Amino acid sequence: MGTDLTYTISYGKLQVPFYRVYARPLAGIAPIPESAFTGRENTLFAMEVDVEVFGQRFLPAYTAGDNTLVVATDSMKNWILQQALAYDGATLEGFLDLVARQLLSGYAHMEALRVTGRELPFAAVPVPGSGPGVFGASDVLFSHARDDYATAALDYARADDGGVTLTGHRCARVGLQLLKVTGSSFTRFVRDEHTTLPERADRPLSIALDVSWRYAHPAADLLGPDVARYVATEQVRDLCQVVFHEFVSESIQHLVHEMGQRILARFPQLVEVAFVGQNRTPDPVAISPTDARIRVYSHPFPAFGLITLTLTRQE
Repeated sequence: MGTDLTYTISYGKLQVPFYRVYARPLAGIAPIPESAFTGRENTLFAMEVDVEVFGQRFLPAYTAGDNTLVVATDSMKNWILQQALAYDGATLEGFLDLVARQLLSGYAHMEALRVTGRELPFAAVPVPGSGPGVFGASDVLFSHARDDYATAALDYARADDGGVTLTGHRCARVGLQLLKVTGSSFTRFVRDEHTTLPERADRPLSIALDVSWRYAHPAADLLGPDVARYVATEQVRDLCQVVFHEFVSESIQHLVHEMGQRILARFPQLVEVAFVGQNRTPDPVAISPTDARIRVYSHPFPAFGLITLTLTRQE
C-alpha cells in the first residue's frame, strides 16, 4: 500500500446519560402568542451527551498504535458527569458549551470537538391538591415522556491565540408526531400511468417532524447570560402545532413553509430554520352511511414520503 494517504479522523464517547436534580430554573423567556411556555423549574435536568474529538495529533494511535496523546473516552465520560454537578446554567446548550470549553482547556492538544446533547424528557406527575377534584404538578415525581424532545450540536475549535471559538451550531426539537383529522388536502399533483393515489380535498394528515434552527449571533443569543433572546424548543414545538391547527394546507410542503415563515417572524434572532418531515397519513377504510364525518382509517403502507425544507435569511 502506498504512503500518499490523507486521513480524516475523530473519536469520542456517545450517549453519556445524567440526571441532575435542582438545576437553575429557566426563567425570563420572552412569551410568544402561540405558546404558554415561559420557563421551567428544572427540578430534573436530564440528558444524554456525545463528545466527538477531531485532530491530526491523534493519528499515531491509528497508524502506529501510539496512544501517548489519546484521552480515554472513559475520561471524557467522567468530565461530562463532573460538569453536570458544576453547571450553574439552565439550558441544554449552555451545558454543552461548558463541557466543550472545559475539555479543550484541560487538553491542550485537542484541536476541535463537537458536543451533542439530547434531552431525556420527564414531565411532572399530576397529584391531588388542596381540595376535592383539585390536581397540581408534583414537585418530586416525574414520568418519562416518550414524545418529542430537545437536541443540540455545538462545534468548537482552538483559535490562533489559544482560546476556544464556537464554529457551528444547530438546535432542534425532534420527534413531533401530529395528526390533524380535517383541514388538509392534496390535489392537482402529477397524474400518469403510475398514479394510484386519489386526490383528497379534505383528509386527515399525520406527520412525523423534526425542526432545527441556527442563530445569527449564537454567542450572545444562544449562550449569553440574558435568556430573553434564547429560543426555547418548547415554544418552537408549540408554534408548529398552532400553525398546523390553524392552517388549511395543500400539502406537507405547504404546511412546513408556513411553519418556517412563522418561526422566522417570531424569532428575528434566528438566521435559519429547517424541517425534515415524513408523511404518515393513514389510509381510509370505511365511511359511515349516515354521517360522512365519521370514518375509519388504518396505518398506511410502510414506506413514508420525505419532505425537507430549509429557510435561510439573506445577508
